Amino acid sequence: MAWVVLLLAAVFEAAWAVGLKFTDGFTRPVPTMVAGICMLVSTVLMALAAKTLPIGTAYAVWTGIAIVGAAVCGALLFGESLTLIRVMCIGLITVGIIGLRVFS
Repeated sequence: MAWVVLLLAAVFEAAWAVGLKFTDGFTRPVPTMVAGICMLVSTVLMALAAKTLPIGTAYAVWTGIAIVGAAVCGALLFGESLTLIRVMCIGLITVGIIGLRVFS
C-alpha cells in the first residue's frame, strides 16, 4: 500500500511542478491555489509512504517519478523539446525508479 501512496504523491508532485507554469509567477490566483494544494497533498502522501518505506528509496522514487512526469507534461503541454539525449536521460531515471522498486 505504501508504494501506491508514494505513486500518488509523485503524481501530485509532478502536477504542482507543471502547475507552476500556469501560475505565471504566482500572479494568477486559481492556478497558484491549485499548485499549492497539489504541493500539500504530495507532501502529506510522501510523509505517509515514508512511514513504511526507507526514506532514501521513497524520496528518490518520489522525485524521479515527478521529474519524468514533469518532463513528459512539458513536452506535451508546452511543446518543450524531446531530443534523443533528453529521452535517453529520462529513460535512465525511469530505469532507476524501477530498480529501486524491484530491489527494495
